[in-house]
Amino acid sequence: MSEIKYIAIEGVIGAGKTSLAQKLAATLNAKMIPEEFENNPFLEKFYFDRKTYAFQTQMFFLVNRYKAQQKLNQEELFTEHIVSDYIFDKDKIFAYMNLFGEELKLYETIYPFLEREIRKPDLVVFLQSSVDRLMHNIKKRSRRIERHITTSYIEELSEAYNNFFFKYSTTPLLIVNSSEIDFIKNQNDFDELYKQIFRQDRGLVEYFNPESRGLE
Repeated sequence: MSEIKYIAIEGVIGAGKTSLAQKLAATLNAKMIPEEFENNPFLEKFYFDRKTYAFQTQMFFLVNRYKAQQKLNQEELFTEHIVSDYIFDKDKIFAYMNLFGEELKLYETIYPFLEREIRKPDLVVFLQSSVDRLMHNIKKRSRRIERHITTSYIEELSEAYNNFFFKYSTTPLLIVNSSEIDFIKNQNDFDELYKQIFRQDRGLVEYFNPESRGLE
């Protein structure tokens, strides 16, 4: 397998994508490409009323993810490693969950023109977690913008993510069972995951099911 230079972390809301990406970037002295979801002015309204605000939320994310990803080809000249807390492809997960009719048709017209210019990661790490753990993390961090997120929405989103990555073959993929580990507070958990990311003998799709050490 080719050398790992560009790593993208993925997972459902509350999986710890950004926390892991930040720690990994700091360890590697890498350039961090964050999703910056908090800049979306429609997101909080979307969590409260999905039907009304789905299209505005989706299109704002699509354009801003595209702009951020466009910077990657430039960054490659100046940094050895790049870490992102999302992949551009995941935009489709939310689109097919939340858009319908003419709005979805318009999205499907625009997306391919943007997607073709996006650089693919050398490895995607998918943090697969239980709904209970995801809701626990969401409530614990208590972000104002997420206060209207429901368990049913996270269940629906988790199923959509699992289906997406079950069929995913665009890049090498590492699926991590992260329900019972803490790679931020527990250095051993992080070290084990770090070794899995940079394994030389990894196949196209790998599963990592670390031993639980208990959670707070």
